[in-house]
Amino acid sequence: MSATATRKTLAVMVLIPVVVALALWAFAWPAARIAPRDLPIGLAGPATATAPLEQRLAEHDGAFEVHRYDSEAAARTAIEDRVVYGAVVVTPQGPELLTASAASPVVAGLLREAVTAQAPAGSRITVTDVVPAPAGDPRGSAFGASLFPLVLAGAASGIVVTVLQLRRGQAALALIGAATLAGIVGVSLGHSWLGALTGDWWAEAGILGLTVLAIGATIAGLAALVGKPGIGVGALLMVLLGNPFSGVASAPELLPAPAGALGQWLPPGAGGTALRSVSFFDGAGAGPALLVLGIWAAAGLTALLLGGRRNRTAGAAASAPAPVPAPSPAPVG
Repeated sequence: MSATATRKTLAVMVLIPVVVALALWAFAWPAARIAPRDLPIGLAGPATATAPLEQRLAEHDGAFEVHRYDSEAAARTAIEDRVVYGAVVVTPQGPELLTASAASPVVAGLLREAVTAQAPAGSRITVTDVVPAPAGDPRGSAFGASLFPLVLAGAASGIVVTVLQLRRGQAALALIGAATLAGIVGVSLGHSWLGALTGDWWAEAGILGLTVLAIGATIAGLAALVGKPGIGVGALLMVLLGNPFSGVASAPELLPAPAGALGQWLPPGAGGTALRSVSFFDGAGAGPALLVLGIWAAAGLTALLLGGRRNRTAGAAASAPAPVPAPSPAPVG
């Protein structure tokens, strides 16, 4: 075996375990550390009545971010606006828990357990689901599973455009067209068939398409700028980090730091947040996520156009004929 072949063999033997270790860390570490971290919840009612419960919640250091409201109506509005995941309303009849399983079935269950454990002995907790998950997906399983296919679709579009050597306008058109059709197909399955989405059909299709475009354009743009290593960097960001750090299956506030916050700055997490807001909350809270998606899509397409222009200029310079040297003057006899 030649020295080159030996080096390639050793590289494969080392690289594959490294990738496996990275994948296990990225996917298993957040899942194994699920716990509330500054989870925003509300407390409504007279201060004298809510103070004991607030004190007991504060004993869980860093677990909850408590927002105070004067009335049940204000707490409900905060839930519908995605300011808090739920709220405890203290009434003369006893505490009432308001949840939003559409925001996260995992968080809704966690709040039920936490509030029941912190309530005075013998008190009965009334639970009201203000924004329930759709009947077609009561546990949010289909919604949580819908993100990974979008990530794969986006990554595939960026890789295919690069492998086919599509340049600039052609590549951008291919990415936009593929993302548009992927969004329509995705919402046809998730909304019309599975019933896991319940918002405006075209708005949901737009979110899905923009998510695919942001991922695909990023990978293709990186490849246009730095070559084949750009595909690996893009796939690392979107598949190995963006997907497990998205918090779509639970909530970003349940993931360990900095995974939850970082995931919302990547297209998979931003896409999941925007889709949840549009589908179940009439768009409340979707603005920052849409901005993140737009920035990634615009940056990726810009890199694709600039990289294609640079490659075209470099190719033209390489193919230009070499200058013909001027003939030397004839010797004077």
